[in-house]
Amino acid sequence: MRRRRPRALLVDFDGVLRSYDKRVPGPLETANGLDEGEILAIASDPALLIPAILGRVSRAGWLTDIAVALADRVGGLDPAEKLVADWDTYRGEIGPEVLETIELLRASGVPVALCTNATDDLREDLERFGLADAFDAVVSSAEIGYVKPMPEFYRAACDAVDTAPGLCLLVDDTVRNVAGARAAGLLGYRYTGVGDLAYVRAAFDD
Repeated sequence: MRRRRPRALLVDFDGVLRSYDKRVPGPLETANGLDEGEILAIASDPALLIPAILGRVSRAGWLTDIAVALADRVGGLDPAEKLVADWDTYRGEIGPEVLETIELLRASGVPVALCTNATDDLREDLERFGLADAFDAVVSSAEIGYVKPMPEFYRAACDAVDTAPGLCLLVDDTVRNVAGARAAGLLGYRYTGVGDLAYVRAAFDD
């Protein structure tokens, strides 16, 4: 039996719509005696990251925590804070193909929500990239106090587009988040690159 066609798209931000070139911060790190990717590794430590994406610590506080963790390696807190501030100026790039798919689906009447684990400055990022009006809803972990793959996050996402879970398709680059969506009754698709967009568009065809 053919699976029911989804009626709403829930799309992740980092790893789907936004990507980062990991080579960009490399020269900054090596110039300060660090390995390439070292700042990201510290920033991604769950002990630092989870409170930030749950909204319990501001982005500014998270950046300070990263600097504290780096201080002994770069000559003290002041140079560490400057280094982290410079690292944070690179905010990635928006994938035009993904954005085009979102625009096409919205134009056809499909509600689209951006659903992401994010720090408290997500809406500033959307303004920065000209995406403030690119979605019918924005569901940010820092605003709702739940992160993917918690079932409460997915319930909030479905509510945001006023669509039953079984008719919502989550597109995310993380296996764990897709599995969590499916466990919560949603449709889930793991995104691996722009070649997947044909499937996403076809999923909404009659």
